[in-house]
Amino acid sequence: MTCKEEHSMTSHISGFYKLPPKERLEKVADYVHLTEAEKKQLMGSNGLTLGQADQMIENAVGSFSLPFGVAVNFNVNGKDVFIPMVTEEPSVVAAASNAAKQSEGFTTSYSGSMMRGQMQVVEVAQPYRALAKLYENKNEILHICNEQDRTLVDLGGGAKDLEAYVVEVNEEKMVVLHLLIDTKDAMGANAVNTMVEATAPFIEKLTGAEVVLRILSNLADERIVRASANFTDPFHGDEKLTKKFIQAYELAVVDAYRAATHNKGIMNGITAVVLATGNDTRAIEAGAHAYAARSGMYRSLTHWEADNNGSITGTIEIPMAVGLVGGATQSNPMAKIALKILGAASSGELAGIIASVGLAQNFAALRALVQEGIQEGHMKLHAKNMAAMAGAREDQIERAVKIALKKGKIRYDEMIQIVLSLK
Repeated sequence: MTCKEEHSMTSHISGFYKLPPKERLEKVADYVHLTEAEKKQLMGSNGLTLGQADQMIENAVGSFSLPFGVAVNFNVNGKDVFIPMVTEEPSVVAAASNAAKQSEGFTTSYSGSMMRGQMQVVEVAQPYRALAKLYENKNEILHICNEQDRTLVDLGGGAKDLEAYVVEVNEEKMVVLHLLIDTKDAMGANAVNTMVEATAPFIEKLTGAEVVLRILSNLADERIVRASANFTDPFHGDEKLTKKFIQAYELAVVDAYRAATHNKGIMNGITAVVLATGNDTRAIEAGAHAYAARSGMYRSLTHWEADNNGSITGTIEIPMAVGLVGGATQSNPMAKIALKILGAASSGELAGIIASVGLAQNFAALRALVQEGIQEGHMKLHAKNMAAMAGAREDQIERAVKIALKKGKIRYDEMIQIVLSLK
């Protein structure tokens, strides 16, 4: 394929959701050059063999499948991308795709790939003198860290700096040491943990104290990604709906009960991409929610502003410790395919794409809440699941859904009766 042909391709595909699954796959495959083997893997009933699963976790007896979808219409930093998403929730992929279609594209920035390795030093006779010793011996501490992973250092990463402070618990002072480690294109948990564990004996000798905890922190506040997007007049001049949209967001800034649901919706999109790419969903969730509470109150991860023309601009700021190498990103064949579909060249680019999905997801949720409500659209998409649960054969599901939508009753008891009428 020539450069000209590549640039002419787009992720904006009208009616993508209406296509049969195989046709959708072919369109994505053409765009990202999936091999026949990769297409077969995606079409298979299971992405992991038992042998592969056994290499990933202990006591494996099988593997568990979830739907692998692709969100369309995304343009991030001037580049069209397909977004692989793994989720069981019906409305997530559709909402992200629809929101992206209404945007003018997403732009992102990334603070870098620095992670924190945290060490807890207890039984410290003179904690402030211990602090001084840690800073005085910084170069030796960083040297010990970097001897543990010469490959990472050769790539430009490794331990770069340290921070230390004194905390008081139950009238007893302890020292907390943070090693700042650039993990480059890896999420970095293994590299960080190896470094802090190797450094512990030297820290104990230096301070005359005991190191208890030595592990990375999932509050990756030195690894921040930001994304922004403008949505041109999404309510077609309706000033009241625009105002409601902003008011709905504003409640998430001041009320933790609303913020929890607001941010959960953001994470619907983010977690789906993180899972698809073989990254650590629990780490991303923990970091995001801790970051949302960094002011002392749990708040929205996004900000929204409207102009006088009815356009709405959104921004998101979130820790994003994701990688392209290591862990399940390489050992899970489905994750490797997901990364190929995304085409991200660095962990920073991957982080920006993921943050853009979270922002799109939030826009879609707020827009639905101030219009028809969240449940109408969700239940329409959930109707297929409901028909299958009610016993519809694969060739009956679409008919059952059409009947239910025509009746306006998307309830399980009604669906059972509809399915029975088709048999």
